[in-house]
Amino acid sequence: MVIMIKLCRRGAPGLTMLVVLSMPGVATGAAWDITPTLRLRESYTDNMNLAPPDQARGQFITEVAPGVLVSTDGPRLQLTLAYTLQQVAYTRRPDRRNQQLDANGHAALLADWLFLDARAGISQQNVSAFGPQLIDPALSNRNSSTVRTQSISPYLRHYFRGLATAVLRYDYQHAASGGLLDVRSRAASLQLTGDNGGRGANWDLSLQRTQMDDAALAPVTLSNAALTLSYPLNSSVALFATAGYEKQDYHSASAQPQGRFGTLGGVWTPSPRTRVSASIGHRFFGQTYALDASYRLRSMFWTLSYNEDITTTHGEFFSVRPDALSDFLWDLWATRIPDPQLRLKTIQVFLAISQMLGKDGNVNFFSHRYYLQKQGQLSGVYSTARSALAVHLSRTDRSGQTTNAIDSVLLGPDQLSLTDHTRQTSLQIGWNWRMSARGGLNVGASHARARSLTTGREDRNSALTLSLTRQLSSRVSASADLRHVRHTSSAGGAYRENGVGASLIVSF
Repeated sequence: MVIMIKLCRRGAPGLTMLVVLSMPGVATGAAWDITPTLRLRESYTDNMNLAPPDQARGQFITEVAPGVLVSTDGPRLQLTLAYTLQQVAYTRRPDRRNQQLDANGHAALLADWLFLDARAGISQQNVSAFGPQLIDPALSNRNSSTVRTQSISPYLRHYFRGLATAVLRYDYQHAASGGLLDVRSRAASLQLTGDNGGRGANWDLSLQRTQMDDAALAPVTLSNAALTLSYPLNSSVALFATAGYEKQDYHSASAQPQGRFGTLGGVWTPSPRTRVSASIGHRFFGQTYALDASYRLRSMFWTLSYNEDITTTHGEFFSVRPDALSDFLWDLWATRIPDPQLRLKTIQVFLAISQMLGKDGNVNFFSHRYYLQKQGQLSGVYSTARSALAVHLSRTDRSGQTTNAIDSVLLGPDQLSLTDHTRQTSLQIGWNWRMSARGGLNVGASHARARSLTTGREDRNSALTLSLTRQLSSRVSASADLRHVRHTSSAGGAYRENGVGASLIVSF
């Protein structure tokens, strides 16, 4: 607990409050699992700075990374926290220190009334989708930066029998990265969901107002009001319609960001294993489409999604990654890997192998602009008794809605039009083979393309990784890995990088 409080004092007020709430009273009856860890790693790269071949320099890297894993899953408090302090020593350059933090918590302060959600993170991120791309935090280039995120969201929720379920929420978010980004948002929302007893038509009313404070811009206010009506035609088909009004006062370079909007759609659920939701609508920027589909068998799971929305770099950092694939693997591997901690670690390694360039394969590049983002994703996993194969295909289009002049500090005056309209596509494949009860093989491959549709620049990034893992004892595991990375660009600066390493992880 002392470790958690020290971490929270270093920039995670949301987690600080959760730690306070986890004291006796809130955490009554909860079992805590606090596991200190130590990772030792020795590796070699033949291109430390991800530079062109004539400038590539090899280097040995030594890492010492103490950390802590904290979790509890009680009736009134759920918390998971993973923190690592990475001390990196190089043979030809000064030592460096990195931090990684991934923490999520939920607390029920007053049963059926008052709740609290909190998140915090520290990670190394690529600044631009163009140029060298960092996939190993031990390496270094000018296109990466440490991002710190934190959010805290207290809310009131209560069920009024025969009327509605009401949720009144306040949400504070902060994302910062040195002098490149510093964005805060404060949002208040009210959601009312009608109580129809599970029969006939139902309704949902949503009201939201958000204040965005970007250190590089004037404050922006975003307001939204929407009413949704739904009606089940039968046990497997339901229709819904949404009407509302939105107003966003950022200075748009095209359509005024406000006006009425509407959506028509339906949900088809022919079985508990299959679900398809689709809609078509209209907003101030034009016609919109959305799709969310999933299909599940005993050993296979697929998801397909498409959405269109106005977004920002800050907003994408706080978007919640779907966890359907990890939930599927958690249930599927319950008998194969009965140890919960080992199973969770295996799933995390497996998904990390197949998703090396970001949560969806594409780069959430730094910008102070507002974008119209159109994103489609296809994800699937197929598992047998001893192996699993995951595939992820993604395409993301972004069109700038505000002037590019506000990104002059990030891009430079001669590159301002680079991100006016971008298209990123990526394909990621991961394969896991459980060779024995204690050992496994992971293979990952990815290929991503980033294209500026305004300037014509195109960058391609490919990566191939292979790792062997071995559980030496209940508290000690070892791994060895190989990596090959290629980068090409129509603007020059192509490079290759090869790496090899070995790690030892001890849990205390």
